[in-house]
Amino acid sequence: MPSLAFQVWSTTRAARLDEIEAAHRSIGGAGPGRRTATQQLNQAYAVLLSAQFQGFCRDLHSECGDTLIRLAVQPAWQRAVESELLWNRKLDRGNPNPGNLGADFNRLGIGFWRLVEARHARNTYRKRFLEELSEWRNAIAHQDFNPVKLGGSANLRLRRVRHWRSVCNALAATFDDVMRGFLQSITGVAPW
Repeated sequence: MPSLAFQVWSTTRAARLDEIEAAHRSIGGAGPGRRTATQQLNQAYAVLLSAQFQGFCRDLHSECGDTLIRLAVQPAWQRAVESELLWNRKLDRGNPNPGNLGADFNRLGIGFWRLVEARHARNTYRKRFLEELSEWRNAIAHQDFNPVKLGGSANLRLRRVRHWRSVCNALAATFDDVMRGFLQSITGVAPW
């Protein structure tokens, strides 16, 4: 059974992303000669994808922290430990880029990216694409389209955003699996 964070990612958050896909089809059509408004939709889709993935990662981090606190800490210390785990959490204010994810999840006592990359050979590449999504998210939010930072082009295509969504889906499943295994190895109990 997946975590609550992953269940929300796969349902509620996926539905929100599907809404922008539907809007894209409605405005841009499905064939050649698509309208120019699709560039704005592609950018909106990338920012929304990054935001939804950030929400998933933050929810998963909180769920993992709650599990550790509940099972491993005396009730009198639970609030103090929770405050420490959440203090200055990068996912509360920063992009869900590899550096922020590693910093936050490693605070739980895990070698996060080492385990994620060991889970599947493609996760090393997925990590790079997640970084690329964060670069685009920042370019869009700050209106700073430097082609050098953006892989050679300041034009964002729907195909690229869909690829990032696929990457986020695969990483979300892996994150959920890695954290379940990690928590179970520490507590002796399946966390979800």
